[in-house]
Amino acid sequence: MRAVVLEEYGSVEVLRIRSVPRPVAKSNEVLIKVAATALNRADLLQRRGLYPGPNAEYEIPGLEFSGTIESVGANASLYQKGTEVMGIVSGGGYAEYLTVEEKQVIPVPSNIQLVEAAAIPEVWITAFDALIDKGALRGGQRCLIHAGGSGVGTAGIQIAKEVGAEVAITASSQKLETCTLLGADLVIDYHTEDFVEEIKNWTESKGVDVILDVIGGDYLEKNIRCTSNKGTIVQVGSLGAMKTEINLGALLQKRLTLVGTVLRSRSTQEKIALAELFISLIVPKFEKGIFKPVIDSRYSFSEIALAHTYMESNKNIGKILIELP
Repeated sequence: MRAVVLEEYGSVEVLRIRSVPRPVAKSNEVLIKVAATALNRADLLQRRGLYPGPNAEYEIPGLEFSGTIESVGANASLYQKGTEVMGIVSGGGYAEYLTVEEKQVIPVPSNIQLVEAAAIPEVWITAFDALIDKGALRGGQRCLIHAGGSGVGTAGIQIAKEVGAEVAITASSQKLETCTLLGADLVIDYHTEDFVEEIKNWTESKGVDVILDVIGGDYLEKNIRCTSNKGTIVQVGSLGAMKTEINLGALLQKRLTLVGTVLRSRSTQEKIALAELFISLIVPKFEKGIFKPVIDSRYSFSEIALAHTYMESNKNIGKILIELP
């Protein structure tokens, strides 16, 4: 099969397509013929050698997929050959085939095209996990979502609005309209506006109940200032910086909860539990047309370097898809 194999780290030139052996499904696994994958910021970090993938003979990036089950392992019985599925993996999405534990895969909603389904798993599971599972966001509360025009942001807006929460987002000016159309109640241009001051005015100095942050760095100290008493900050990324200083006094006085979370390093059982929750609570919303993936652009597999370059420009609104042959 063909796959993007990282033999060195660096700029987009290291994204070379190679021929490697097709994986074989183990006992409880399924073999997926990949229709599409999608880019994530973690892919850019992995390409630079800053976010190592799982130990494997070949380092193949890619954290999510949509595709068709090609074969099943001896003890895999949940799905038949030909079933259209999607899901997250620790690596291997940039390939024509991959294997995954059968309980981790998610059936593609009937009203979503197979290729477009690749825009769902990583960002929708991340947003659901951060806002609902970790943040316990509920109706009547207010939340702040940073990078509102990103894949996680566009998913998070829809999830928060569906539970009845009010949503504020930060984004660059060209992404604000999309966030408004998705339901954001307050849109903040982080280039020209102080989000701490905007949140203070919006909440009459009470602060928001939950913050979903993918930026990190000095945003953490500002997030503490934006959070209500007993509020929760869920950190799911660090696009800004890994280290920062915070006011512990404010953290203690407000009795805040600070949660750090990623998907890749979780155990198989944790990923299975999350997939089961997602199937029961989120997939039906796609089936009913309540939730929709936001897709910015599509690239062919041979254009993987161009896709990485585009994501690095930070111009995308929603997901960047990579279609496999």
